[in-house]
Amino acid sequence: MNNKILIYGGSGGVGSALAKKLVTNGNDVHLAGKNEETLTALAEELSCGFTIGNVSDENFFTTAAAEAGDNVSSVVYAIGTINLKSISRLTTDDFLNDYSVNVIGAFHSVKASINSLKANKGSVLFYSSVAAQIGFPMHASIGGAKGAIDGLTLSLAAELSPFVRVNAIAPSLTDTPLASRVLANDTVKETIGKMHPLKRLGTPEDIANLSAYLLSNEASWVTGQIFGLDGGRSGVASM
Repeated sequence: MNNKILIYGGSGGVGSALAKKLVTNGNDVHLAGKNEETLTALAEELSCGFTIGNVSDENFFTTAAAEAGDNVSSVVYAIGTINLKSISRLTTDDFLNDYSVNVIGAFHSVKASINSLKANKGSVLFYSSVAAQIGFPMHASIGGAKGAIDGLTLSLAAELSPFVRVNAIAPSLTDTPLASRVLANDTVKETIGKMHPLKRLGTPEDIANLSAYLLSNEASWVTGQIFGLDGGRSGVASM
């Protein structure tokens, strides 16, 4: 029986791009997410299983883990928020929601499959943000939540070694449906793209390429790492 990769957020931009790449590479995947129409169509395209639910419901994770089966070798949590507000407009609910969706959801995704992950000497992949590495205005809530993802990554990598590898990718703004409210038009996309040394926004495929590597046996000596995938924005001055 082939090991399976469980992707939460499988109907999103990054999750769907990763699912397609993994299936093309011969991997077995199980998708989990809340967009039933999109998820059903993608699962049919890829001939894979899927689970519909919302991360606000803890039972969603236990159901997804059970439906994916006991051969889950990797868990990917590709669910997040982009909540950009000034400190004067942020509320306690903003912080609680960003933390719940990004961090508590990531925690539950691992906990629900922990026995299978250990038995299969598997791996976990989270998504942080460049905003947890450098400061941006209007990012207090989401930057804080993604900083917590960094801490969760390191803590779980320590706790679950040597049986389970845990890593994270920290992208800059990526051209996905989740970012559509920020990337309102082509002019905005071009302007923000030029803020990066490589002069473009990231794509879901950029994220999927590194993700697939980190989930593969080729990365079998990699754990506890947070990889900046940001067009150089976190470490190189843009001219």
